[in-house]
Amino acid sequence: MLANDIANTLNHDLWDASQYLRFGDERLRPAIDLLTHVPPLSPARILDLGCGAGNLTAILKQRWPDADVVGVDGSDSMLEKARSEAPGCTFLQVDIGAWAPDAPFDLIYTNSTLQWLPDHQQLFGRLLSFLRPGGCLAVQMPVMHDAPLRLAQVQLARSPAYREVLGNVSERRSVLTAQGYYDLLRPLAATVDIWQTTYLHVLKGDDPVVQWASGSSLRPYLEKLQGERLAAFRGEYAQLMRQAYPPSADGATLLPFQRLFLVITI
Repeated sequence: MLANDIANTLNHDLWDASQYLRFGDERLRPAIDLLTHVPPLSPARILDLGCGAGNLTAILKQRWPDADVVGVDGSDSMLEKARSEAPGCTFLQVDIGAWAPDAPFDLIYTNSTLQWLPDHQQLFGRLLSFLRPGGCLAVQMPVMHDAPLRLAQVQLARSPAYREVLGNVSERRSVLTAQGYYDLLRPLAATVDIWQTTYLHVLKGDDPVVQWASGSSLRPYLEKLQGERLAAFRGEYAQLMRQAYPPSADGATLLPFQRLFLVITI
């Protein structure tokens, strides 16, 4: 995994908030599912790690209105949206892979973020160190490395037509297995709750899987391409996605999307 690619993804303004939120309802559902599994708490300080456009930060503030809720992210455009979405919260633009808080939190909530960061063996212990005793770390991450959505991106990037430009983009295979997380976290935690769920997202419109991926996993590839090569890459990827995820009789496309959840208390 290349550190420069991860830093560019997390710290530079690569993310288009409007594109990411195009499927806002579908992206929100697993985030809410994660929140419902957080144990009863009366947190004074909450961290939304990788807060993006702030829609979940606002929900955290609504759930615990007396808490000091802090959102951190690397994208200026996302944070601009977040500040308008959740005006009662504090937002910081930081390198979330290197940042450390100046005071501990009672709850760290992180939705679809940690998959972008390397070395989870070290990362999770570091995040747990940001918690007060009795605190909770709640995590949701996509587990799509072997799905056509992600495999096609990597295969195209490594093909002769694109490898000169895209060959060094990280495959981002940092997510461990459920067993791997249990073995890692059980000695460090009071409780560890782990589960996986496959969501069947019903997507509509032209090439909806491409539109979905363009707001997340496809973004690091698109940012390195321009002009005809960018159009060609998107066109080839779209053809592969139409084959892998054909539309239903009513024109909608079903996208099976697997996610891993962890709720850890210390």
